[in-house]
Amino acid sequence: MNRTTLSLFATTAVLAVVTGVAALNPPSGGDHAGAPPRAGRMPVQRSALLCPAPTSSDVASTTYTAFTPPGKGGAAAGATADLLPVAGPARTDGKKDESKKDASKDSAKDDKKKDGKKAETDPGKPVLSLKEPGKPVTATTERSDAPALLGSAAGPLAPGWTAQQTTTVAAGGGRGLHGLTCAPPDTSFWFPGASTAKGRQDYVHVSNPDNSAAVVDLELYGPDGRIKAPSGEGVTVPPRSTVPVLLSSLTDAPTENLTLHVAARSGRVGAAVQASDDKTGGDWLAPSADAAAGAVLPGIPADATSVRLVAFAPGTDDADVTVRLAGPSGSISPAGHESLHVKSGMTTVVDLGDLTKGEAGSLLLTGARGSGAVVAALRVTRGKDDKQETAFIPATPAIEGRGTVADNRPKASTLSLVAPGKEAQVKVTASAGSEGGTPVSKTYTVKAGTTLTVEPPQPADGKGVFAVTVEKVSGGPVHASRMLALPKDGVPMFTIQPIPDDRSSVAVPKAEQDLSMLNG
Repeated sequence: MNRTTLSLFATTAVLAVVTGVAALNPPSGGDHAGAPPRAGRMPVQRSALLCPAPTSSDVASTTYTAFTPPGKGGAAAGATADLLPVAGPARTDGKKDESKKDASKDSAKDDKKKDGKKAETDPGKPVLSLKEPGKPVTATTERSDAPALLGSAAGPLAPGWTAQQTTTVAAGGGRGLHGLTCAPPDTSFWFPGASTAKGRQDYVHVSNPDNSAAVVDLELYGPDGRIKAPSGEGVTVPPRSTVPVLLSSLTDAPTENLTLHVAARSGRVGAAVQASDDKTGGDWLAPSADAAAGAVLPGIPADATSVRLVAFAPGTDDADVTVRLAGPSGSISPAGHESLHVKSGMTTVVDLGDLTKGEAGSLLLTGARGSGAVVAALRVTRGKDDKQETAFIPATPAIEGRGTVADNRPKASTLSLVAPGKEAQVKVTASAGSEGGTPVSKTYTVKAGTTLTVEPPQPADGKGVFAVTVEKVSGGPVHASRMLALPKDGVPMFTIQPIPDDRSSVAVPKAEQDLSMLNG
């Protein structure tokens, strides 16, 4: 289907309002005639999340973690937030599904217990259930055919509900740590940094949470513009199912760096790209923040050996941005890469090398006046030679109130906080551990134009994994990410998750009671 990216963008903006997953019970009563409603905020009543199938590797282990921050009044009796399997994936890379009918019986024998719980994969039976706020729950599996998951939370467990999957692939293509925060369904996703090059296997996983089929277009954009990919148009995603699509099967022209756009013609879907490289490992590529005149990409590790920026201008106007690295003491312009011109409809790539020079930082893209909008992502490499590992940092929106990352391990998590404009204060809270402990909070000041990199506090006497919640206290915008590093056999395995706002509350008009009907 031939549509301009601009028209898709406008359509997406409307659909996002109509199909948002946060739902509220509106207050009773009505406004006085002609009087503008007063805006207020209320906790969301329902939340939905989608987690793609974690891996097809026979030498991998996946941990699922779910968490809801404590709220006012605690959880209602019987309230739960569940992650359940969806239907099995249908391959769309031209190959037959080689799984055997008894594969589920054989692979079930490989499930091992961790934190006292193993992941269930029976249809209709939750993989894990969260029953109280403030304490994460986990489940693990070593199945190579673990399904995609559909999550739902209601009532007191919905505000801020977060789920994450972390997979360790011990060997083979995509060897490394693959981490992803499960995300709500939407109608449009941009993935700068995908690839169809030789040696890369990038699958986009498209999941449909609803009871009617969804239809999506998979659009590819390279350095020279739109790439012909007719088989990516009108892809049907059956009800309550997931479809993984190998990007290189959509085109005969291998492209090292490209931008993928997943656009729903009908319905709403979840989407994420799993990138696997024969030499440099792999990770999940989460979608970029919505296109804007500028972008913030938080959390480049201090020991990054290679940083690659991939940017794309989805509108009709070219984008001109200045490039700055926000480090621990201030912002600098990378020599030779002080500015960037991104042509409309074309993917632009900049290799920034070992940009951080031993100091962790964040990349800030600032649009010139009248400049077009951009989406962007970083591909970050750590290690050298055959001990390299990669991860991705997409453009990340600011935390308006609170954001959470669910799966943290003792001495393995690094939190990056960046204030691109004014100084800001943030409160960071480590939850109780999945096996006990007491929450611990600490307040940090992030100076203007800098990145503060810290090891988050850990729960007192905590055991098991824990969640980290970031709350904005005062000051200017704050963007955040979390790096989880679990080195193995000399490989610096790591994954980086952006921490967007958890959208635990939404603005609603405040109704005023009309007493005129009581007169007479």
